[in-house]
Amino acid sequence: MANNEKIVMYSTSWCGDCIRAKRFYNDYGIDFEEINIEQNPQHVETVMKINNGARSVPTIVYPDGSVMVEPSQRELKAKHNVT
Repeated sequence: MANNEKIVMYSTSWCGDCIRAKRFYNDYGIDFEEINIEQNPQHVETVMKINNGARSVPTIVYPDGSVMVEPSQRELKAKHNVT
């Protein structure tokens, strides 16, 4: 995995949920690292390992080790305690 000091979001360019999650982080000024698995195929295996063989994106890994996969806007807000 990438730098475990910040949120890491594994994504693709065509994924609507990825675009929405990225917008959420940018709108709230939350620092994150985006790893596009199309441009960085060496990370596909990481995503599949986290998701029991599925290439689900966004897969978001937090510094505390928790993971969110394809979270809704409401789930992101709850995770980050924002309204």
